[in-house]
Amino acid sequence: MQEIIQQLGALLLGAVPTALLFIVLVLAYQFLVQGPLTATLKERRARTEGAVEDAHKAIAKAEARAAEYADKLRQARAEIYKAREERVRQWMANRDAALESARKAASARVGQARTEIHADAELARQSMQGAVAELANQVMRAVLPAVAGGSR
Repeated sequence: MQEIIQQLGALLLGAVPTALLFIVLVLAYQFLVQGPLTATLKERRARTEGAVEDAHKAIAKAEARAAEYADKLRQARAEIYKAREERVRQWMANRDAALESARKAASARVGQARTEIHADAELARQSMQGAVAELANQVMRAVLPAVAGGSR
């Protein structure tokens, strides 16, 4: 048993440099690789989260601008519609005024034409009455001498 303990002691004594080297390697890994890698990953995560947060802010800002532009566009369309309606009303008023003016002018021309027609009709009646009297006289002269000559 003593021999086993001596062999174990010799093994442990031989394993001490290997254990020390292993510990040095683990510590070197911690300081040279794990520490900078962890710091880089934390920085990367912070940057990624910051970039995502910035992207969300930019999206919210863009949505607000889009809503603002949509509102301005809606207002501009409403103004254009109002201006168009006003122009249509103005055109209709001008058209109605032109129609009324044309109606009055046509009515005046019709009245003038009626007056002229009545005057022409009156002249024609007077000329016909004069012609009727003249014709009656001619007929009388034509018939009376024949009657007067036939009775002689």
